[in-house]
Amino acid sequence: MGTFAVVVRLRSALFASVAMAMLVSPALAQSPTVPEISKDIPEGPVSGMRLPEAYVRDVARLAYLWGWPLVNMHNRHLVFEKVPENGLGDGVLPVGPLNRVTMLTDYIKPEERAVATPNQDVVYGFGIMALEKEPVVFQVPDFGDRFWVYQLGNQRTDTIGSMGKMYDSKPGFYMVVGPKWKGDVPSGINGVFRSPTNLAYIIPRAFLDDTKEDRAAIQPAISQIMSYPLGEFDGKMKTKDWSKIPKLADPAGGKQGGGGETQWVKPEAFFAELPQVMKEVPPQPGEEALYAWFGSLLSAASKDPKVAATMKQAAVETDKNLMKTIHSYSYAGVPVGNGWVSPMNGAEFGTDYFSRAAAAKANIFVNPRKESAYFGQEYDMKGKRLSGANSYAVTFPKDELPPVDGFWSMTLYDEDHFFAPNKINRFSLGTKNKDLVFGPDGSLTIYVQNSQPTGEKARNWLPAPKGNFELFLRAYWPKAAIMENKWSPPPVTKTN
Repeated sequence: MGTFAVVVRLRSALFASVAMAMLVSPALAQSPTVPEISKDIPEGPVSGMRLPEAYVRDVARLAYLWGWPLVNMHNRHLVFEKVPENGLGDGVLPVGPLNRVTMLTDYIKPEERAVATPNQDVVYGFGIMALEKEPVVFQVPDFGDRFWVYQLGNQRTDTIGSMGKMYDSKPGFYMVVGPKWKGDVPSGINGVFRSPTNLAYIIPRAFLDDTKEDRAAIQPAISQIMSYPLGEFDGKMKTKDWSKIPKLADPAGGKQGGGGETQWVKPEAFFAELPQVMKEVPPQPGEEALYAWFGSLLSAASKDPKVAATMKQAAVETDKNLMKTIHSYSYAGVPVGNGWVSPMNGAEFGTDYFSRAAAAKANIFVNPRKESAYFGQEYDMKGKRLSGANSYAVTFPKDELPPVDGFWSMTLYDEDHFFAPNKINRFSLGTKNKDLVFGPDGSLTIYVQNSQPTGEKARNWLPAPKGNFELFLRAYWPKAAIMENKWSPPPVTKTN
Protein backbone atom coordinates (compact mmCIF):
# COMPACT_ATOMS: atom_id res chain seq x y z
CA MET A 1 0.00 0.00 0.00
CA GLY A 2 1.43 3.44 -0.91
CA THR A 3 2.05 6.20 1.60
CA PHE A 4 -0.73 8.43 0.30
CA ALA A 5 -3.19 5.55 0.44
CA VAL A 6 -2.28 5.03 4.06
CA VAL A 7 -2.89 8.68 4.80
CA VAL A 8 -6.27 8.52 3.08
CA ARG A 9 -7.22 5.45 5.11
CA LEU A 10 -6.27 7.21 8.33
CA ARG A 11 -8.29 10.29 7.47
CA SER A 12 -11.36 8.29 6.43
CA ALA A 13 -11.35 5.48 8.98
CA LEU A 14 -9.55 6.75 12.06
CA PHE A 15 -10.61 10.39 11.93
CA ALA A 16 -14.26 9.42 11.80
CA SER A 17 -13.94 7.91 15.25
CA VAL A 18 -11.79 10.61 16.83
CA ALA A 19 -13.42 13.71 18.31
CA MET A 20 -12.06 17.06 17.16
CA ALA A 21 -10.51 18.87 20.11
CA MET A 22 -9.04 22.35 20.04
CA LEU A 23 -6.88 22.78 23.13
CA VAL A 24 -7.04 26.56 23.27
CA SER A 25 -6.81 28.29 26.66
CA PRO A 26 -7.83 31.94 26.78
CA ALA A 27 -6.48 34.29 29.42
CA LEU A 28 -7.51 33.26 32.92
CA ALA A 29 -8.69 29.91 31.56
CA GLN A 30 -9.38 27.03 33.90
CA SER A 31 -7.17 23.96 33.83
CA PRO A 32 -8.13 21.68 30.91
CA THR A 33 -8.76 18.03 31.52
CA VAL A 34 -5.73 16.08 30.33
CA PRO A 35 -6.85 12.47 29.81
CA GLU A 36 -4.70 9.50 30.60
CA ILE A 37 -4.66 6.41 28.38
CA SER A 38 -7.51 4.29 29.68
CA LYS A 39 -6.44 1.14 31.48
CA ASP A 40 -9.47 -0.54 29.92
CA ILE A 41 -8.10 -0.17 26.39
CA PRO A 42 -5.71 -3.06 25.73
CA GLU A 43 -2.82 -2.40 23.42
CA GLY A 44 -2.84 -4.45 20.29
CA PRO A 45 -1.68 -6.53 18.63
CA VAL A 46 -1.10 -8.85 21.53
CA SER A 47 2.53 -9.00 22.63
CA GLY A 48 4.47 -11.70 20.82
CA MET A 49 2.36 -11.83 17.67
CA ARG A 50 4.13 -12.04 14.34
CA LEU A 51 3.72 -8.73 12.56
CA PRO A 52 3.90 -8.69 8.76
CA GLU A 53 6.50 -6.31 7.40
CA ALA A 54 3.85 -4.42 5.41
CA TYR A 55 1.82 -3.82 8.59
CA VAL A 56 4.86 -2.54 10.50
CA ARG A 57 5.85 -0.31 7.62
CA ASP A 58 2.41 1.23 7.11
CA VAL A 59 1.69 1.91 10.78
CA ALA A 60 5.18 3.37 11.12
CA ARG A 61 4.44 5.73 8.24
CA LEU A 62 1.31 6.96 9.99
CA ALA A 63 3.20 7.40 13.25
CA TYR A 64 5.90 9.37 11.43
CA LEU A 65 3.42 11.79 9.90
CA TRP A 66 1.55 12.14 13.21
CA GLY A 67 4.64 12.60 15.37
CA TRP A 68 6.84 14.70 13.08
CA PRO A 69 5.76 18.12 14.47
CA LEU A 70 5.96 16.89 18.08
CA VAL A 71 9.45 15.46 17.64
CA ASN A 72 10.45 18.66 15.83
CA MET A 73 9.52 20.73 18.88
CA HIS A 74 11.13 18.21 21.25
CA ASN A 75 14.45 18.57 19.47
CA ARG A 76 14.26 22.37 19.41
CA HIS A 77 13.76 22.19 23.19
CA LEU A 78 16.86 19.99 23.55
CA VAL A 79 18.91 22.56 21.64
CA PHE A 80 17.66 25.56 23.63
CA GLU A 81 18.30 23.94 26.99
CA LYS A 82 22.01 24.03 26.13
CA VAL A 83 22.07 27.78 25.38
CA PRO A 84 23.84 29.62 28.24
CA GLU A 85 22.53 33.16 27.64
CA ASN A 86 20.45 35.32 25.35
CA GLY A 87 22.27 35.85 22.09
CA LEU A 88 22.30 35.56 18.32
CA GLY A 89 23.15 32.12 16.97
CA ASP A 90 25.75 32.66 14.24
CA GLY A 91 24.88 36.35 14.56
CA VAL A 92 21.47 35.66 13.02
CA LEU A 93 19.11 33.60 15.19
CA PRO A 94 17.46 34.80 18.41
CA VAL A 95 18.38 32.07 20.91
CA GLY A 96 18.40 31.90 24.67
CA PRO A 97 18.02 29.70 27.75
CA LEU A 98 14.71 27.98 28.36
CA ASN A 99 11.96 30.30 29.66
CA ARG A 100 13.69 33.45 28.37
CA VAL A 101 12.58 35.07 25.13
CA THR A 102 15.27 36.65 22.93
CA MET A 103 14.43 39.63 20.71
CA LEU A 104 15.84 40.95 17.48
CA THR A 105 15.98 44.71 16.94
CA ASP A 106 15.35 44.75 13.18
CA TYR A 107 14.09 42.43 10.46
CA ILE A 108 15.47 38.91 10.58
CA LYS A 109 18.54 38.46 8.40
CA PRO A 110 18.15 36.59 5.11
CA GLU A 111 20.77 34.01 6.16
CA GLU A 112 18.40 32.53 8.78
CA ARG A 113 17.78 28.79 8.35
CA ALA A 114 16.18 27.63 11.63
CA VAL A 115 12.56 28.36 10.62
CA ALA A 116 11.26 28.18 7.05
CA THR A 117 9.09 30.94 5.57
CA PRO A 118 10.29 33.85 7.75
CA ASN A 119 9.04 37.36 7.08
CA GLN A 120 10.66 40.77 6.92
CA ASP A 121 7.70 42.79 8.14
CA VAL A 122 8.16 42.44 11.88
CA VAL A 123 10.75 42.43 14.61
CA TYR A 124 10.76 38.86 15.86
CA GLY A 125 11.43 37.28 19.20
CA PHE A 126 11.59 33.62 20.15
CA GLY A 127 11.67 31.58 23.32
CA ILE A 128 10.97 28.00 24.41
CA MET A 129 9.43 27.35 27.81
CA ALA A 130 9.85 24.37 30.12
CA LEU A 131 6.85 24.59 32.45
CA GLU A 132 7.31 21.43 34.52
CA LYS A 133 9.13 23.29 37.33
CA GLU A 134 7.33 26.64 37.48
CA PRO A 135 5.31 29.05 35.35
CA VAL A 136 6.86 31.68 33.11
CA VAL A 137 6.02 35.39 33.20
CA PHE A 138 6.19 37.46 30.01
CA GLN A 139 6.00 41.22 29.62
CA VAL A 140 3.89 43.23 27.18
CA PRO A 141 5.01 46.84 26.66
CA ASP A 142 2.82 49.70 25.49
CA PHE A 143 3.05 49.47 21.70
CA GLY A 144 0.84 52.51 21.12
CA ASP A 145 -0.71 52.32 17.64
CA ARG A 146 1.81 49.78 16.37
CA PHE A 147 0.49 46.37 15.29
CA TRP A 148 1.78 43.55 17.45
CA VAL A 149 0.96 39.97 18.31
CA TYR A 150 2.47 37.37 20.64
CA GLN A 151 2.15 33.81 19.44
CA LEU A 152 1.82 31.30 22.29
CA GLY A 153 1.93 27.64 21.31
CA ASN A 154 2.32 24.15 22.76
CA GLN A 155 4.35 21.12 21.70
CA ARG A 156 1.68 20.16 19.17
CA THR A 157 2.15 23.64 17.56
CA ASP A 158 -1.43 24.55 18.53
CA THR A 159 -2.22 27.95 20.02
CA ILE A 160 -2.69 28.22 23.77
CA GLY A 161 -3.94 31.79 23.86
CA SER A 162 -4.63 35.07 22.12
CA MET A 163 -2.43 38.11 22.70
CA GLY A 164 -2.16 41.13 20.47
CA LYS A 165 -3.54 44.38 19.17
CA MET A 166 -6.52 42.67 17.55
CA TYR A 167 -7.56 41.41 20.99
CA ASP A 168 -7.09 44.79 22.69
CA SER A 169 -4.58 43.12 25.01
CA LYS A 170 -3.28 45.51 27.65
CA PRO A 171 0.33 46.23 28.56
CA GLY A 172 1.63 44.49 31.65
CA PHE A 173 2.50 41.04 32.92
CA TYR A 174 1.09 37.67 31.84
CA MET A 175 1.85 34.12 32.81
CA VAL A 176 2.05 30.73 31.09
CA VAL A 177 1.52 27.64 33.26
CA GLY A 178 1.82 23.92 32.64
CA PRO A 179 -1.00 21.37 32.55
CA LYS A 180 -0.76 20.39 36.23
CA TRP A 181 0.07 23.73 37.86
CA LYS A 182 -2.22 24.61 40.77
CA GLY A 183 -0.51 27.58 42.43
CA ASP A 184 -1.82 31.04 43.24
CA VAL A 185 -1.72 33.80 40.64
CA PRO A 186 0.37 36.67 42.03
CA SER A 187 -1.05 40.17 42.24
CA GLY A 188 -0.09 42.18 39.17
CA ILE A 189 -0.50 39.36 36.65
CA ASN A 190 -3.05 40.41 34.01
CA GLY A 191 -3.81 36.98 32.61
CA VAL A 192 -2.87 33.31 32.70
CA PHE A 193 -2.50 30.95 29.76
CA ARG A 194 -2.46 27.22 30.43
CA SER A 195 -0.54 24.93 28.11
CA PRO A 196 -1.59 21.27 27.79
CA THR A 197 2.10 20.40 27.39
CA ASN A 198 5.04 21.41 29.55
CA LEU A 199 6.89 22.47 26.41
CA ALA A 200 5.53 25.77 25.11
CA TYR A 201 6.88 28.60 23.00
CA ILE A 202 6.46 32.36 22.64
CA ILE A 203 7.05 34.37 19.46
CA PRO A 204 6.51 38.13 19.77
CA ARG A 205 6.01 39.98 16.49
CA ALA A 206 5.94 43.80 16.21
CA PHE A 207 5.33 45.47 12.86
CA LEU A 208 8.15 47.65 11.55
CA ASP A 209 8.07 50.16 8.69
CA ASP A 210 11.07 49.88 6.42
CA THR A 211 12.39 53.29 7.49
CA LYS A 212 15.26 54.55 9.63
CA GLU A 213 12.82 56.54 11.73
CA ASP A 214 10.65 53.57 12.64
CA ARG A 215 13.66 51.42 13.43
CA ALA A 216 14.58 53.98 16.09
CA ALA A 217 11.00 54.44 17.30
CA ILE A 218 10.40 50.73 17.97
CA GLN A 219 13.42 50.18 20.23
CA PRO A 220 11.92 51.37 23.57
CA ALA A 221 9.04 48.89 23.22
CA ILE A 222 11.33 46.07 22.10
CA SER A 223 13.53 46.56 25.16
CA GLN A 224 10.61 45.66 27.45
CA ILE A 225 9.77 42.37 25.75
CA MET A 226 11.12 39.80 28.19
CA SER A 227 10.18 36.53 29.86
CA TYR A 228 11.49 34.79 32.97
CA PRO A 229 10.53 32.19 35.61
CA LEU A 230 7.78 33.19 38.04
CA GLY A 231 10.29 33.25 40.89
CA GLU A 232 11.87 36.37 39.38
CA PHE A 233 8.61 38.30 39.11
CA ASP A 234 8.56 41.43 41.29
CA GLY A 235 5.87 43.50 39.59
CA LYS A 236 8.41 45.81 37.97
CA MET A 237 8.84 46.07 34.20
CA LYS A 238 12.30 44.80 33.34
CA THR A 239 14.26 46.04 30.33
CA LYS A 240 17.11 44.75 28.16
CA ASP A 241 19.09 46.35 25.38
CA TRP A 242 18.76 43.63 22.77
CA SER A 243 21.21 45.38 20.45
CA LYS A 244 24.04 44.42 22.81
CA ILE A 245 23.49 40.67 23.16
CA PRO A 246 26.47 38.51 22.14
CA LYS A 247 26.93 36.42 19.04
CA LEU A 248 26.89 32.72 19.82
CA ALA A 249 27.62 29.60 17.85
CA ASP A 250 24.49 28.18 16.26
CA PRO A 251 23.27 25.86 19.05
CA ALA A 252 21.70 23.50 16.50
CA GLY A 253 25.03 23.06 14.75
CA GLY A 254 23.47 24.14 11.49
CA LYS A 255 24.85 26.37 8.77
CA GLN A 256 23.20 29.70 8.08
CA GLY A 257 22.99 31.27 4.67
CA GLY A 258 22.25 28.40 2.30
CA GLY A 259 20.22 25.28 1.70
CA GLY A 260 17.06 24.20 3.46
CA GLU A 261 15.84 24.38 7.03
CA THR A 262 17.89 22.98 9.90
CA GLN A 263 17.09 19.27 10.12
CA TRP A 264 15.20 19.22 13.39
CA VAL A 265 13.81 15.72 12.72
CA LYS A 266 16.25 13.01 11.72
CA PRO A 267 14.29 10.01 10.41
CA GLU A 268 16.94 7.51 11.51
CA ALA A 269 16.45 8.60 15.14
CA PHE A 270 12.72 9.27 15.02
CA PHE A 271 11.42 6.06 16.59
CA ALA A 272 14.09 6.16 19.28
CA GLU A 273 12.80 9.63 20.24
CA LEU A 274 9.07 9.04 19.86
CA PRO A 275 8.49 7.11 23.14
CA GLN A 276 9.75 10.07 25.18
CA VAL A 277 7.74 12.52 23.08
CA MET A 278 4.55 10.52 23.67
CA LYS A 279 5.22 10.80 27.42
CA GLU A 280 5.68 14.56 27.08
CA VAL A 281 2.53 15.15 25.02
CA PRO A 282 -0.65 13.77 26.63
CA PRO A 283 -3.36 12.47 24.29
CA GLN A 284 -6.14 14.78 23.24
CA PRO A 285 -9.67 13.57 23.99
CA GLY A 286 -10.29 10.61 21.71
CA GLU A 287 -6.62 9.89 21.02
CA GLU A 288 -6.15 7.18 23.61
CA ALA A 289 -6.59 4.40 21.05
CA LEU A 290 -4.12 6.06 18.70
CA TYR A 291 -1.52 6.25 21.48
CA ALA A 292 -2.14 2.59 22.33
CA TRP A 293 -1.81 1.57 18.67
CA PHE A 294 1.48 3.39 18.11
CA GLY A 295 2.65 2.30 21.55
CA SER A 296 2.12 -1.35 20.62
CA LEU A 297 4.41 -0.93 17.63
CA LEU A 298 7.09 0.76 19.72
CA SER A 299 6.82 -2.06 22.23
CA ALA A 300 7.25 -4.65 19.49
CA ALA A 301 10.29 -2.80 18.17
CA SER A 302 11.91 -2.85 21.60
CA LYS A 303 11.76 -6.67 21.55
CA ASP A 304 12.38 -7.45 17.89
CA PRO A 305 15.32 -5.91 15.99
CA LYS A 306 13.69 -6.77 12.68
CA VAL A 307 10.60 -4.71 13.55
CA ALA A 308 12.83 -1.85 14.69
CA ALA A 309 14.79 -1.95 11.44
CA THR A 310 11.60 -1.94 9.35
CA MET A 311 10.30 1.08 11.27
CA LYS A 312 13.54 2.97 10.81
CA GLN A 313 13.48 2.29 7.08
CA ALA A 314 9.84 3.38 6.90
CA ALA A 315 10.77 6.65 8.60
CA VAL A 316 13.55 7.28 6.09
CA GLU A 317 11.26 6.53 3.15
CA THR A 318 8.38 8.62 4.51
CA ASP A 319 10.68 11.56 5.11
CA LYS A 320 12.05 11.33 1.59
CA ASN A 321 8.69 10.89 -0.10
CA LEU A 322 5.73 12.20 1.88
CA MET A 323 7.44 14.90 3.97
CA LYS A 324 9.38 16.17 0.97
CA THR A 325 6.13 16.37 -1.00
CA ILE A 326 4.17 18.29 1.63
CA HIS A 327 6.99 20.80 1.93
CA SER A 328 5.23 22.41 -1.04
CA TYR A 329 2.81 25.23 -0.23
CA SER A 330 0.31 23.40 -2.45
CA TYR A 331 -0.39 21.02 0.44
CA ALA A 332 -0.41 23.61 3.22
CA GLY A 333 -4.01 24.68 2.77
CA VAL A 334 -6.96 24.73 0.39
CA PRO A 335 -7.34 26.46 -3.00
CA VAL A 336 -8.95 29.90 -2.64
CA GLY A 337 -8.81 31.24 -6.20
CA ASN A 338 -6.31 32.29 -8.87
CA GLY A 339 -4.07 29.37 -7.99
CA TRP A 340 -3.42 30.52 -4.42
CA VAL A 341 -3.60 28.11 -1.49
CA SER A 342 -4.46 29.18 2.06
CA PRO A 343 -4.43 27.22 5.36
CA MET A 344 -7.71 27.43 7.25
CA ASN A 345 -6.80 26.01 10.65
CA GLY A 346 -3.28 27.19 11.37
CA ALA A 347 -2.21 26.63 14.99
CA GLU A 348 -5.66 25.16 15.65
CA PHE A 349 -5.15 21.73 14.14
CA GLY A 350 -6.91 19.51 16.66
CA THR A 351 -6.84 16.04 15.12
CA ASP A 352 -6.06 17.26 11.59
CA TYR A 353 -2.72 15.48 11.59
CA PHE A 354 -2.07 16.01 7.91
CA SER A 355 -2.42 19.81 8.07
CA ARG A 356 -0.33 19.97 11.23
CA ALA A 357 2.49 18.03 9.56
CA ALA A 358 2.24 20.00 6.30
CA ALA A 359 2.42 23.31 8.17
CA ALA A 360 5.29 22.09 10.33
CA LYS A 361 7.25 21.12 7.24
CA ALA A 362 6.54 24.25 5.19
CA ASN A 363 6.01 26.98 7.81
CA ILE A 364 6.01 25.58 11.33
CA PHE A 365 5.11 28.62 13.44
CA VAL A 366 1.94 29.72 11.69
CA ASN A 367 -0.43 32.03 13.52
CA PRO A 368 -4.13 31.27 13.85
CA ARG A 369 -5.94 32.53 10.75
CA LYS A 370 -7.81 35.24 12.66
CA GLU A 371 -4.38 36.72 13.42
CA SER A 372 -2.72 36.14 10.07
CA ALA A 373 -4.11 34.68 6.88
CA TYR A 374 -1.49 33.14 4.60
CA PHE A 375 -1.61 32.56 0.84
CA GLY A 376 0.99 30.48 -1.01
CA GLN A 377 1.64 30.38 -4.75
CA GLU A 378 4.00 28.32 -6.90
CA TYR A 379 2.44 28.73 -10.37
CA ASP A 380 1.40 31.44 -12.79
CA MET A 381 -2.18 31.86 -13.98
CA LYS A 382 -1.63 29.21 -16.68
CA GLY A 383 -0.37 26.62 -14.21
CA LYS A 384 3.32 26.95 -15.12
CA ARG A 385 5.95 26.79 -12.38
CA LEU A 386 7.22 30.23 -11.27
CA SER A 387 10.76 30.70 -12.54
CA GLY A 388 13.25 33.54 -12.72
CA ALA A 389 13.63 32.76 -16.41
CA ASN A 390 10.33 34.64 -16.82
CA SER A 391 8.89 37.97 -15.72
CA TYR A 392 5.57 38.29 -13.89
CA ALA A 393 3.10 40.92 -12.73
CA VAL A 394 0.71 40.76 -9.79
CA THR A 395 -1.85 43.55 -10.06
CA PHE A 396 -4.19 44.55 -7.25
CA PRO A 397 -7.08 46.56 -8.72
CA LYS A 398 -8.09 49.83 -7.08
CA ASP A 399 -9.45 49.30 -3.56
CA GLU A 400 -8.61 45.59 -3.71
CA LEU A 401 -5.42 45.45 -1.72
CA PRO A 402 -5.50 42.71 0.93
CA PRO A 403 -8.31 43.74 3.34
CA VAL A 404 -6.59 43.94 6.72
CA ASP A 405 -6.67 45.95 9.93
CA GLY A 406 -3.02 45.11 10.55
CA PHE A 407 -0.64 44.90 7.58
CA TRP A 408 -0.04 42.88 4.44
CA SER A 409 3.01 41.83 2.47
CA MET A 410 4.04 39.73 -0.49
CA THR A 411 7.29 37.81 -0.01
CA LEU A 412 9.39 35.85 -2.49
CA TYR A 413 11.13 32.64 -1.39
CA ASP A 414 13.39 30.14 -3.05
CA GLU A 415 12.40 26.48 -3.33
CA ASP A 416 13.52 25.85 0.25
CA HIS A 417 11.15 28.60 1.53
CA PHE A 418 13.92 31.05 2.41
CA PHE A 419 14.85 34.48 1.08
CA ALA A 420 16.52 34.52 -2.34
CA PRO A 421 19.67 36.72 -2.33
CA ASN A 422 19.51 39.76 -4.62
CA LYS A 423 21.52 42.90 -5.23
CA ILE A 424 19.12 45.29 -3.44
CA ASN A 425 18.42 42.98 -0.46
CA ARG A 426 14.66 43.22 -0.98
CA PHE A 427 12.60 40.18 -0.13
CA SER A 428 9.06 41.51 0.28
CA LEU A 429 6.79 44.44 -0.52
CA GLY A 430 3.69 45.67 1.25
CA THR A 431 2.42 47.96 3.97
CA LYS A 432 5.94 48.58 5.28
CA ASN A 433 6.99 50.22 1.99
CA LYS A 434 6.06 53.90 1.79
CA ASP A 435 7.26 54.54 -1.77
CA LEU A 436 5.21 52.04 -3.80
CA VAL A 437 3.95 53.47 -7.10
CA PHE A 438 0.23 53.17 -7.89
CA GLY A 439 -1.16 53.35 -11.42
CA PRO A 440 -3.37 56.18 -12.74
CA ASP A 441 -6.41 53.95 -12.13
CA GLY A 442 -5.45 53.37 -8.50
CA SER A 443 -4.16 49.85 -9.03
CA LEU A 444 -0.92 48.47 -7.60
CA THR A 445 1.29 46.20 -9.71
CA ILE A 446 4.17 44.23 -8.21
CA TYR A 447 6.80 43.23 -10.77
CA VAL A 448 8.36 39.85 -10.03
CA GLN A 449 11.43 39.13 -12.15
CA ASN A 450 15.16 38.50 -12.05
CA SER A 451 16.32 41.68 -13.81
CA GLN A 452 15.56 45.13 -12.42
CA PRO A 453 12.80 46.94 -14.33
CA THR A 454 13.32 50.48 -15.56
CA GLY A 455 11.95 53.74 -14.20
CA GLU A 456 9.38 53.86 -11.42
CA LYS A 457 8.62 50.16 -11.84
CA ALA A 458 11.83 49.50 -9.89
CA ARG A 459 10.10 50.73 -6.74
CA ASN A 460 7.56 47.92 -7.11
CA TRP A 461 10.17 45.31 -8.02
CA LEU A 462 10.27 42.02 -6.11
CA PRO A 463 13.58 40.44 -7.18
CA ALA A 464 13.47 36.79 -8.24
CA PRO A 465 16.33 34.28 -8.48
CA LYS A 466 17.21 32.68 -11.79
CA GLY A 467 15.62 29.37 -10.80
CA ASN A 468 12.24 28.33 -9.43
CA PHE A 469 10.67 30.33 -6.62
CA GLU A 470 7.46 30.81 -4.62
CA LEU A 471 5.31 33.76 -3.60
CA PHE A 472 3.72 34.09 -0.19
CA LEU A 473 1.17 36.70 0.84
CA ARG A 474 0.49 37.56 4.49
CA ALA A 475 -2.58 39.38 5.75
CA TYR A 476 -2.26 40.21 9.44
CA TRP A 477 -5.51 40.92 11.28
CA PRO A 478 -7.57 39.99 8.22
CA LYS A 479 -10.99 41.52 7.68
CA ALA A 480 -14.20 39.59 7.13
CA ALA A 481 -13.71 39.39 3.36
CA ILE A 482 -10.68 37.15 3.92
CA MET A 483 -12.08 35.22 6.85
CA GLU A 484 -15.23 34.44 4.85
CA ASN A 485 -13.17 33.49 1.76
CA LYS A 486 -14.65 36.31 -0.31
CA TRP A 487 -11.23 37.70 -1.23
CA SER A 488 -8.16 36.04 -2.67
CA PRO A 489 -4.93 37.43 -4.14
CA PRO A 490 -4.89 38.28 -7.85
CA PRO A 491 -3.37 35.93 -10.41
CA VAL A 492 0.33 35.88 -11.18
CA THR A 493 0.58 36.83 -14.85
CA LYS A 494 3.59 36.01 -17.03
CA THR A 495 4.61 39.13 -18.96
CA ASN A 496 7.30 37.85 -21.34
